[in-house]
Amino acid sequence: MEVLLGGLFTFAVIYLAFRSSRSKDKTSGPAAKTPSEPPPNPKHSTQSRTDQSTPFDEKSAEQMHATRVLSGPAWIVDGDTIKVQNTQIRLFGIDAPELNHPYGKNAKWALHRLCKGHTVRAEISEMDDYGRTVARCYLSDGRDLSAEMVKQGLAIDWPKFSGGLYRNLEPSDVRKKLFLADARQKGKMHVWEKFEERQSI
Repeated sequence: MEVLLGGLFTFAVIYLAFRSSRSKDKTSGPAAKTPSEPPPNPKHSTQSRTDQSTPFDEKSAEQMHATRVLSGPAWIVDGDTIKVQNTQIRLFGIDAPELNHPYGKNAKWALHRLCKGHTVRAEISEMDDYGRTVARCYLSDGRDLSAEMVKQGLAIDWPKFSGGLYRNLEPSDVRKKLFLADARQKGKMHVWEKFEERQSI
């Protein structure tokens, strides 16, 4: 009997010692430690960045010339204007006749034939004086739409904007044929006015 009681006592002591050591591990081990959070660094905090936003700098904004690209089917407005993804785009560097001017409708339909079945890529770079988007536009086979319209004699180069890029593609008599577009480039708006007067009679 004494042997049995002694064994039970020894077992109880070992068991209690084991429980005690397990309890210490749970409270003092790495998993139980709560890491102390470092104080917030104002240089890296989101609120600091928001509160200390840089004021708008007009000069630096003007120097940014990131090109925006649109692509998709083109809807034709006239001989030098299309719509891609609901954005109206003026073809870069050329001038085609207005729809109510001689060859105006011809120019529109020529541009329609060029774009039909193609995905047009418009590389937008600027806005013109009327707030319209100006872009270099390319067909899916790489052809430049502005160049193609000039080659067909249904638009003329506009050196003020193109730097003369398309001038060598103009047929020899195109400026007489598209005399109103030529007059606009030269600032001879009285020629337009006379034409409009004749149209209204």
